[in-house]
Amino acid sequence: MQRSTTSRPIARTRSAVLSLTAVSALAALTACGSAAGDDTADAGGETNQTITVYTSEPQAKIDEIVSAFEEQHDGANVEVFRAATGELKARLATEQESGGIQADVLLAADVPTFEAYAAEGALAELDIDNAGDLEDNLVDKEGFWVGTRIIPTVIAYNTEVISDAPTSWAELTNAEYSGQIAMPNPDVSGAAAFNTAVWLAEDDLGETWLEDLVANDPTVLESNGPVGQAVAGGTNGIGIVVDYVIRELAEQGSPVDLEYPTDGVPYVSQPAGVFADSENQETANAFVDFLISEQGQQLAVEQSYLPVRGDVGVPEGAPELAELNLLDPDLNEIAATQNDAVDLFNSMVR
Repeated sequence: MQRSTTSRPIARTRSAVLSLTAVSALAALTACGSAAGDDTADAGGETNQTITVYTSEPQAKIDEIVSAFEEQHDGANVEVFRAATGELKARLATEQESGGIQADVLLAADVPTFEAYAAEGALAELDIDNAGDLEDNLVDKEGFWVGTRIIPTVIAYNTEVISDAPTSWAELTNAEYSGQIAMPNPDVSGAAAFNTAVWLAEDDLGETWLEDLVANDPTVLESNGPVGQAVAGGTNGIGIVVDYVIRELAEQGSPVDLEYPTDGVPYVSQPAGVFADSENQETANAFVDFLISEQGQQLAVEQSYLPVRGDVGVPEGAPELAELNLLDPDLNEIAATQNDAVDLFNSMVR
């Protein structure tokens, strides 16, 4: 892939119009701090640099990110609401209906979610400096989001349960793995929803493969974390799960290993964007820029993620990106088909 030639700062106009599928409203909305008034002066005459980040990042990881950002940016204060991508979208839908989005920054799993928010005008154009150090496919051409880490989905297995581990998606439909597979719920996990659309778009997989996978009676768990735990505990011998979860479990001594599928590795880039409703655009953009800075990407590697920059190395034991058969589908196609793909999967497992 060629290096991005994106000029700095990012500032473009989106022309394509996508529709954001309505999601059910939350029954109750807990306070998380308002973006309104964030850029006003406080009683002492100092500018309030408080921002609110909605994210699907694991709590411990986002806490480390916030701490490092606040240490680098004197006076900045980051409040966090952490939930799975599906819950974040439901919360945001409620806020849009009730007067305005309360978050400044969204950091979540999949590009289609960001494409939809950008198309309806919910995202502001980014004003950041580090986007030119990323690959083209990790930077929105129209400037509304930027990828922050590479999160591949892999085939994980318990080494005490599975003696002959599958190395491809195609093998997961073999009868010998019936009842042994765990996978995350695409209604909850943004990565799982994205993967479902990607699998269906692949000529060598598609709907027939998905039907055969479901026929192998997989256990659908809430998200990637529980899938990793099920594999580590031996409840399920095999898991369809993001790679960093398995790396961390292995480091903790669990009998797990993983395979990057030979027939293609789907991945999400966990984009970040700034909401148009944010009244503290400067600090919000600084937070996004920190995520893709050299320091922010070094932290990503320490957190077991594959980075979006090529100058910070990779986690111990992880492959270089060039070694992987990464699937790079047309993201506009995936955005247009993702909701239908999830609906199809749900109809199969019922």
